[in-house]
Amino acid sequence: MTTHSLLILPGDGIGPEVMTEVRKIIDWFGAKRDLPFDVSEDLVGGCAYDKHGTPLHDDTMAKAQEVDAVLLGAVGGPKYDDLDFSVKPERGLLRLRKEMDLFANLRPAQCFDALADFSSLKKDIVSGLDIMIVRELTSGIYFGEPRGIFKEGNERVGINTQRYTESEIDRVARAAFELARRRGNKVCSMEKANVMESGILWREVVNRVHQESYADVELSHMYADNGAMQLVRAPKQFDVIVTDNLFGDILSDCAAMLTGSLGMLPSASLGAPMANGRPKALYEPVHGSAPDIADQAKANPIACILSFAMALRYSFDQGDEAARLEQAVESVLASGARTADLMGPEGGTPVSTSDMGDAVLRALDASL
Repeated sequence: MTTHSLLILPGDGIGPEVMTEVRKIIDWFGAKRDLPFDVSEDLVGGCAYDKHGTPLHDDTMAKAQEVDAVLLGAVGGPKYDDLDFSVKPERGLLRLRKEMDLFANLRPAQCFDALADFSSLKKDIVSGLDIMIVRELTSGIYFGEPRGIFKEGNERVGINTQRYTESEIDRVARAAFELARRRGNKVCSMEKANVMESGILWREVVNRVHQESYADVELSHMYADNGAMQLVRAPKQFDVIVTDNLFGDILSDCAAMLTGSLGMLPSASLGAPMANGRPKALYEPVHGSAPDIADQAKANPIACILSFAMALRYSFDQGDEAARLEQAVESVLASGARTADLMGPEGGTPVSTSDMGDAVLRALDASL
């Protein structure tokens, strides 16, 4: 029996509350499915700054490099707004991503039938939606040089540089193709090759990778602006979308809102394979620390629970168990259980954070 190592970083705000519910589910898989986890816990974000004067201690960073996967809650809050930029809570998360070289950000957009009415789009357009956006995370316009605000003549100019190497495009394309093989076997690559040289290179490299290694996967190309339009016109035409850092940032938020609830969505950031063949990985809910509802039992733990489901699938090769957990969540939502963020005009049964976690546990028991 293999014991998997998992570093949990609850973080700030509602992070500790939602992570408490995930811990229950991790324990359930150990007890009921013979999937034991060696779980360690540490600090990140504001709470790490409070204790260590830094949003991520070097010892915590070292642990993150050694474990099979990292599961993070949320970081930040108004308490830390006046800190120097170098020690703001978010710098801890950015350091994890950078030093673990997590270049592929996976953002699923899945619309549960019970929540289809929450979307701003018509129910028939979003019901059953299940797409994945793969965003390149460590290069592109957010990191390219030169960058900054400079004086030119009598005025200032702001400069950011869109820069990609062939190898950076190659590795994120391969991540997208591999993912598509587990799903609907379709990849749509989005860029702006009509007006950007980086887009031309992006398309050329994606085509080469496809021809060399993934000819069995259906590949299409789309300009990113058209992609945004198509996401709100007919989103179910897509399976896996692969795109750069800037467009991925925009398109993934657009796709997330198709589901009707940004707070329901998980994410994964994957890096290069480790010695065991699995990628370095960080899993986290898309939502923030929500300090306005912290410690009030109002937080929705589902995004964090589904982040653990992604860890089961992508770090621990437990696709069937990931599906079991996802189906348990779907069953709970279909039963009408609703945390405060999910209470809409159609009503539902109000539940607390811990009530929602317990409901998922009962649905997991029913799955056996």
